[in-house]
Amino acid sequence: MFRNLFLTALTSLVILGSAFAGSTVRDDKDKEVKIKTSAICSMCKARIERNLSFEKGVKEANLDVKTKVVTIRYNPAKTDVAKLKANISKTGYDAEDVLADEVGYNKLPSCCKKGGGMDHQ
Repeated sequence: MFRNLFLTALTSLVILGSAFAGSTVRDDKDKEVKIKTSAICSMCKARIERNLSFEKGVKEANLDVKTKVVTIRYNPAKTDVAKLKANISKTGYDAEDVLADEVGYNKLPSCCKKGGGMDHQ
């Protein structure tokens, strides 16, 4: 009888544990964001896309040089828009309301700087 009671309790714990484990709410669906940048040319495009590809959670990044908008598909459980903008800023480019990081900007070739070589404003 004790053995049956033990097995019933154990089975109940396993079922209950499975129910709680399955009820965890996670947002694993990829999201997409469009961020306006200060990119100028195809070298900017390559640099931004490459650096974003190293950001944890980024699945795809594609910069349209004509509109200066980078479209990023990412896993929201691993990164967020603020981190993506920070990545672009550290690369040396403006990311909407986040200005380019001065150190990153100074490393850019002069053709990739605002105004084609003028000082960062």
